[in-house]
Amino acid sequence: MCNKYEYIDPDYEYIDTETGVLRNCAGITNRQALDFFEAAAVTKRAKELADNPLPIKNIKSLFAIHKYLFQDVYEWAGKKRTVEISKEGKQFFPTNYFDTAFEYIDKLLADYRRCSTEDKRELAGKLADILDAINYLHPFREGNGRTQREFIRILALEKGLLLNLNPPDNTEVYERYMTGTIYGNVEILSSLILDLFSESE
Repeated sequence: MCNKYEYIDPDYEYIDTETGVLRNCAGITNRQALDFFEAAAVTKRAKELADNPLPIKNIKSLFAIHKYLFQDVYEWAGKKRTVEISKEGKQFFPTNYFDTAFEYIDKLLADYRRCSTEDKRELAGKLADILDAINYLHPFREGNGRTQREFIRILALEKGLLLNLNPPDNTEVYERYMTGTIYGNVEILSSLILDLFSESE
């Protein structure tokens, strides 16, 4: 499955003009080296969040999670993107309408919190709606997937449920997740989330 993004960034707000690599806190100028550094740094921060999840109040909490995960890598961690993004010909949400999207996602969060903890199918459906909306929003220049998976994980914890949308070496989960997010298929995402639910201790 193609993971190639296209960016409209005529002013090179994020990219070093000489190397074509994202500007980063470590001053790395090699793309592969940056990928390795980013993965290690974010994995470390993700483990910290696993032990001490950030509370989710509203859509602003998504930005707090991104800032925490990517604080060692990018100066713009936790800040909304200023460039347009597309993937496989699909444009993500336009930056000039972000405020409208934030209000919509906050309404989805309110709907989720009204759900009974006993109805896992409904909870999965509501989480799938939130995940789909956040993925379409794609508010960050980099790190959207990792941030939204952590956001959804914490929301599941609110209802006493464990949810890992990124289990290691699980191709089936990865393919279902990518298909659901890329093509906006809420049914696939809902089914995946329901299958992955487990009770927290």
